[in-house]
Amino acid sequence: MSRLRITVAALSLALSAMAHQAYAGVEDKDVPRMISLGGTCVNCELSGRKLTGARFTGANYAKANLIGADLRGASFFGSNFVAADLSRADLRGAEMRGANFVGAHFADARLSGIESSGANFQGADMPRVDLSSSELHGAIMIGANLERANLSSSELMGANLQGVNAKGANFSSAELNASNLIGGNFERASFRDAEFTGSMLRGAIFNGADFAGADLSNANLSGADLSNARGLDQDQLDEACGDGGTRLPRGLSIRNCSGGNVRVRVSSSFERAQAEAARAQVEANRSRIEAAAHARAAAALRAAPAPPRPPKAPKPPRELDN
Repeated sequence: MSRLRITVAALSLALSAMAHQAYAGVEDKDVPRMISLGGTCVNCELSGRKLTGARFTGANYAKANLIGADLRGASFFGSNFVAADLSRADLRGAEMRGANFVGAHFADARLSGIESSGANFQGADMPRVDLSSSELHGAIMIGANLERANLSSSELMGANLQGVNAKGANFSSAELNASNLIGGNFERASFRDAEFTGSMLRGAIFNGADFAGADLSNANLSGADLSNARGLDQDQLDEACGDGGTRLPRGLSIRNCSGGNVRVRVSSSFERAQAEAARAQVEANRSRIEAAAHARAAAALRAAPAPPRPPKAPKPPRELDN
């Protein structure tokens, strides 16, 4: 989106704010500057707004109302959207590196193809969200609600999904290498052809989950409940490990992770997963540093006094009629 289009969109938001009085503590004249550089807009009323390609850098939009907003291709570098409501919003192709969406609401939102390495979705409410074909390297999704979400073909290397509710979610063909799924609820979820190389699945619930074609190399299934899982075979489990608390379908077995005879095989995909997870954290830290710099620049710009207006040119003397 060009700078002119962003400015026009921002001015439109400012006019709307005058009518709704939604910009708490933010003057209308600051809105264009805020959209392009950052700033604070807590409790903003932006539902249904067209903000395609907008750039939020180091911005604070905590508790903002963005229900049904069009944010396709938008950038959220290091920005704060804690407890914001993005239900039914369209964020396809957005960049969210290092952004903070803790406790945000994404019910029925479209986020396919997003890039959100290192983003924080802890405790976010994301039922039925579409996250297919997205990059979520190192993303934090602890305790998030992902019930019936679509994460098919997504890259979640090094992601933290500890304690999530992902009942009925679709992880088919997803890359979950070196990820943390400890204590999550994945009842009836689909993991067909998914990759779990080096992942931690301890204590997770997989009742009725589909593991057909999944790669469980070096995965830790200690205490996990797979008693009613579908598509599991002995060859898959031979590449993983568990313990006495691991519950498996009848006729299948698994080696003990703490046993002395466990074969350790470090595959190239596991090494790649570790590298991707480390790279995601570097990207997230870089985004936060850049966001902080932009926020300081924006604050300095707002605090700077306006330049004096040049004096008006004197009017030419009127000629007298003869």
